[in-house]
Amino acid sequence: MPRTPGLFVTGTDTGVGKTIVARGLIQALRAQGLDVAAMKPVETGVGRDGPADALALANATDHSEPLELICPLQFELPAAPSVAAADAQSPLHLETVRSAWQALQSRHEFVVVEGAGGLLVPLMANFDMGDLALEMRLPLVVVARPALGTINHTLLTIREAERRGLGLLGVIFSHAERNLSAADQKNFDALKDSLGNTVLGEVPFLEGPAELPKGVIDPAALFDRIKQFDAKNDVAS
Repeated sequence: MPRTPGLFVTGTDTGVGKTIVARGLIQALRAQGLDVAAMKPVETGVGRDGPADALALANATDHSEPLELICPLQFELPAAPSVAAADAQSPLHLETVRSAWQALQSRHEFVVVEGAGGLLVPLMANFDMGDLALEMRLPLVVVARPALGTINHTLLTIREAERRGLGLLGVIFSHAERNLSAADQKNFDALKDSLGNTVLGEVPFLEGPAELPKGVIDPAALFDRIKQFDAKNDVAS
């Protein structure tokens, strides 16, 4: 079993496909025999049907944990967590997140955590998603879009992770648009070439809510990548 207690899924932007990738990671790791829990520490834009992203993650697990642990902070306004909390006139208590994280970690071999937006999305003053990933001591899986701007957005996210001392497990590209222009495709190909084996997979364009297609994430290869990351970075020390 890998010593890494989990993964932190972040994005170069909002709406890039983090949830479908996080679900795919949970399913791939469970296929390798790991007991995997899901966590969405904070979700905004929550309606009467509940936190859609957190519920989607929960449905990829064995349903052994209550939603209150999977998604301890929920806000109605579809905005950054700090903004949504202020709008709700409800303090954003990090201790609630920490308590839920410790409970999930103590009861499961592995936890896949999906952040909100990207690393610099604020949870509160002077504390953002990158700080949460660092506190959890989790390596990152970055979800990026292949469209125009991907070189800048992806490399900025990677460099910010490096600046903070966050480990990068890899990058998964998710096609939010059906087709790329010829120029965008050339940009995307150049970025993939520069990243090399940092690229973990590529999600094709999907119509509406859908499962991650088989073959996008190879369960055995992912498991091996995590073990190699552990050996190289000694994350548990």
